Amino acid sequence: MKNELLTTAGEIKNINLRLKGFKIYEVANTMEGLPEYSRKDFFKICLHHGSSTIHYADKSVALKGYSLFFGTPHIPYSWHVESARHNSFSCIFTEDFLNNNERLKSLQESPIFKIGGTPVFSLTKETYDFIRSIFKKMLEEQDSSYQYKDELIRNYINLIIHEAHKLQPSEEFYTSNAASRIAAMFLELLERQFPIDTPHQSLETKHPQDFAALLNIHVNHLNRAVKQTTGKTTKDHITDRITAEARALLLHTNWNVADIAYALGFEYPTYFNNFFKRVTGTTPNAFRKQPIV
Repeated sequence: MKNELLTTAGEIKNINLRLKGFKIYEVANTMEGLPEYSRKDFFKICLHHGSSTIHYADKSVALKGYSLFFGTPHIPYSWHVESARHNSFSCIFTEDFLNNNERLKSLQESPIFKIGGTPVFSLTKETYDFIRSIFKKMLEEQDSSYQYKDELIRNYINLIIHEAHKLQPSEEFYTSNAASRIAAMFLELLERQFPIDTPHQSLETKHPQDFAALLNIHVNHLNRAVKQTTGKTTKDHITDRITAEARALLLHTNWNVADIAYALGFEYPTYFNNFFKRVTGTTPNAFRKQPIV
């Protein structure tokens, strides 16, 4: 359906389920709030006209008028619309779709897609109208029969990203409950590594220092935020999640212990055996032989 106009959050959820690489849509100006896209493996570009507040990582930004937002699957965010009437165009796409173009692949390393970067831009009416015209062109192309429409839409996305690179990011950021947002980012990054689907993959992010590096903060800052918010240490959260995954793999797969150890990021099976016994009081092999209650 060309020039798709969505009026309910349910329609957007259905779009997420149908997405096979990209989708462009316009949100009706009478919808109450902007719905979150539920899948976590989508990138998102949103052009918005209205008053709203975006909570992104450990920061928030209050916006009025015309704005452009870039969402990445690696950083949690929420968007709250304050104005009764608003207008929004969104483009959601997968990493594979983005990486099909080498220029876009390099732009993925830009500040607008990185943790610690600035993904929100206030726009002039002139810039808003120009980017809105690009969204209109993408809406027209997505359901067309043009043979090279995917490449054309990649070029349009590329153009929007370049326009953002030329803009000054919004300076209206203010910290809002920073500890809870840092903890939420940590927990989401931790959870995204699971479930382990194949013994050929190996868990790479398994120490507090690893997560602190991803979040671009000092490990002590991360540890304080997580402890303050959850009452548990960063290390305890990591240990509990790895242990839960180890139990699941031992009970529900036929992988040998060495394969499970590797998949969970342990260099040697003996390291995994020692870890599992310390936490659970039994060895992996003994746990696997226990009857399921």
